[in-house]
Amino acid sequence: MKSSGNSGREFQKLVGILGTLRSPGGCPWDRRQDVRSIVDYFLEEAYEAAEACLSGGPDAAAEELGDILMEVVFLARIFEERGRFSVADALGRINRKMVDRHPHVFGGPRAKGARQIVDEWQRRKLREKDRASVLDGVGGNVPALLGAFQIGQRVSACGFDWPDVSGALEKVREEVGELEEAVSTSKRKAVEEELGDLLFALCNVARHVKVNPEIALRRANRKFTGRFKKVEQKLREKGRGPAASTLREMDGIWEDVKGRPR
Repeated sequence: MKSSGNSGREFQKLVGILGTLRSPGGCPWDRRQDVRSIVDYFLEEAYEAAEACLSGGPDAAAEELGDILMEVVFLARIFEERGRFSVADALGRINRKMVDRHPHVFGGPRAKGARQIVDEWQRRKLREKDRASVLDGVGGNVPALLGAFQIGQRVSACGFDWPDVSGALEKVREEVGELEEAVSTSKRKAVEEELGDLLFALCNVARHVKVNPEIALRRANRKFTGRFKKVEQKLREKGRGPAASTLREMDGIWEDVKGRPR
């Protein structure tokens, strides 16, 4: 493991590498990229980095965080080429912001507790960005599930929340009942609305138990995909696929794949 004292040198090396790749004699593929294309890669890398940090080993986390840094430097390089700002400008802004938002650490009055720190953080964000609402700027450019999670975080920070997870769970049960009632009417608009309310309520449960719902759903998707592929494999061994099999047969294989007794 390299010393943290080498961080600045390694970061400057990365800046230089991206500068070379984007130069007239650099890589044709890198030279063709623009903000939109790199943002797409950035979002993909962000999810991979989150997964590696939560469930991968240190090598995987280090690699994915390095990929994130590369995309950040790549984007900053594109903006610098346009005469907008450099990576040094971006670093300067975040350094000033972190100091300003932590007055209890950098020379200001000491905070009395975590809640006071969060309240002060939100007040400073509103002032810095000239926002009228704590919800301004939330959820617009992220997956809806993550947006709902962020909305809950913002309003909770100003005290609009259940005291514990039991209130959030009760809301889920309430929304399930309303969804069942809407489904019984066969009214698409009502079903859509109640389904959205249920998903939003589940995001509040996730927040209370400190689970990011976007990451949890991605894991569930991956788990289901892996299990279903095994079902397909077992069916292929019998000479057919899912379309030529009964639900009962597939469900039996599914339970075997999960390792549960039927």
